[in-house]
Amino acid sequence: MSFSLPDLPYAYEALGPYISRETLEFHHDKHHKAYVDKGNELLEKSPLKGKSLEEIVKGAYGNDAPLFNNAGQHFNHLHFWKWMKPNGGGDKLPGELAKQLEADIGPLDKVKKDFIDAGVGQFGSGWAWLAVKDGKIGVMKTPNGENPLVNGATPILGCDVWEHSYYIDYRNRRADYIKAFLDNLVNWEYVAELLAAA
Repeated sequence: MSFSLPDLPYAYEALGPYISRETLEFHHDKHHKAYVDKGNELLEKSPLKGKSLEEIVKGAYGNDAPLFNNAGQHFNHLHFWKWMKPNGGGDKLPGELAKQLEADIGPLDKVKKDFIDAGVGQFGSGWAWLAVKDGKIGVMKTPNGENPLVNGATPILGCDVWEHSYYIDYRNRRADYIKAFLDNLVNWEYVAELLAAA
């Protein structure tokens, strides 16, 4: 399958004031589009051509760094846009998700603190994650375009901590950006869907 750039599931202004139109235009229209275009170019010459995106990500990991970087970032961003919604975030989580987070990590305040710490602690570019491995939800961080798939886990929430995702709006205040993401943007219903399917 070839990669294609999806439309955002909301208007460019919809995530303000937490993420600006300008950030979304650069992040979606330029950065994500570049991963799609380069990924398709690299896929043409790859034996992984015709595989599912997840198979391409796992198959390219450790074998074809350029393809992996672009396929991984395409996978990450396909979900990232859906992990956010206007008037999202907050503390009202679907029941099963809330219950499992509490059982596996602790109260929601601890989940959020651990998630922020992971994102801030990721040196350079990367991602902070909630991911399911062996039936349990854990907090992870990965460098660059890596994601939990390559560590045998299923991502259910990811926050992009590459500077292009927040620098226009937050400058170097990465922790404030991740806190705003958790408190005001996360689409917890989508996270719950992914947990149910994990």
